[in-house]
Amino acid sequence: MTARNIAPATGKLGVLTPGLGAVASTFIAGVLTARQDGVAPLGSVSQMAHIRLGTREDDNNPLIRDFAPLASLDDIVFGGWDPISANALEAARTCGVLDERDLAPISSELEGIVAMDAVFDQKWVSRLEGTRVKTETNKWDQAMALMADIERFRVENDCDRLVMVWCGSTEAFQEASEVHETVAAFEQGLKDNDDNISPSQIYVYAALQSDVPFANGAPNLSTDLPCMIELSASRGVPIAGKDFKTGQTLMKTLIAPGLKARMLGLRGWYSTNILGNRDGEVLDAPENFKTKEESKLGVLHKILQPEVYPDLYGNIDHVVRINYYPPRGDNKEGWDAIDIFGWMGYPMQIKIDFLCRDSILAAPIVLDLALFMDLASRAGEAGVQEWLSFYLKAPQSNGEHDAEQDLFIQQTKLKNTLREWMGEQPVTHSEAG
Repeated sequence: MTARNIAPATGKLGVLTPGLGAVASTFIAGVLTARQDGVAPLGSVSQMAHIRLGTREDDNNPLIRDFAPLASLDDIVFGGWDPISANALEAARTCGVLDERDLAPISSELEGIVAMDAVFDQKWVSRLEGTRVKTETNKWDQAMALMADIERFRVENDCDRLVMVWCGSTEAFQEASEVHETVAAFEQGLKDNDDNISPSQIYVYAALQSDVPFANGAPNLSTDLPCMIELSASRGVPIAGKDFKTGQTLMKTLIAPGLKARMLGLRGWYSTNILGNRDGEVLDAPENFKTKEESKLGVLHKILQPEVYPDLYGNIDHVVRINYYPPRGDNKEGWDAIDIFGWMGYPMQIKIDFLCRDSILAAPIVLDLALFMDLASRAGEAGVQEWLSFYLKAPQSNGEHDAEQDLFIQQTKLKNTLREWMGEQPVTHSEAG
């Protein structure tokens, strides 16, 4: 195979995060710690995973970061917007994800990452009050202000390239409307202050117009809108979405493929969560929870294919609940009660109690998406990067068919994309090594 002509990762890579809360500050702190102390960035596939080349007998399994021309952690510069936190250190201390003993050695660097004033509208996150917000009230003017922020950050930090990863809150549920059909309609909607345009959509527009790849880490309608798909194609900029695959949904994409592989039936899957951070507070509002619920509920259907296996998966009760419980902070607890059946229809049960740390699971996803989106851009990619579905709850398809939800198929697609770009043969079976 012929390798793709990929531009080298020279100079600095600016990683911009709309939202400088628990996820973004944890991501930044982890990268700074890895740079300072050489601590392994646990959970990062781009930094820790190997990729098999050739046959198993070849015994050729380099690290992905040694195989693909990814940007170095030392070359990353951080920036972002937040309606509440003044800088990354304040955000990290407020969120309480990381202990002070881990923040102290990097406190000056974190404090130096100052949040830019955010595009914010409480209509979309009713439980939050923004105090560090842009003064512009017209949405077109807000988009122009974001584009000015992007360019200023690029120049002041001497960045060769930029990427943007949404780390903000889940917005209230909405469906696409006429203003989202085309770029022209969206731009007119910005100028008309259309109520159907949310803050996250303004960030995507500003990023793409600035030729900055954008990955959506929340279930908001943004990169999956027709106007943004059109804009990413016309500008030649990669996009990916949506919703970081952490906690409970990660468990579903691990377990559901196993049930299907063994042709075991599923009658019901009840999921409930308790979460006490800013995300939990936002999701306590019904209109915001509905956005997250839509993202979570689609996983099982796409993995299990009830239309193909109606006797096994055609009658599933799938219920998802999220409860705001302040004492837990960022340490989310997810309970799953799974009712399955097997030989001769006899019922069985699986119980999961996952005491996870939401931002600890999300931080390496932010890193990987940033590095892989930058790689895609340097490889000449534009439009939806479906090969990054591995990281997302409701992955965006780049064609007529739904994106794959099986974690292991997603892993193969991710690695085979890297193999193809580097001129290696795909691997269709074992990923061991």
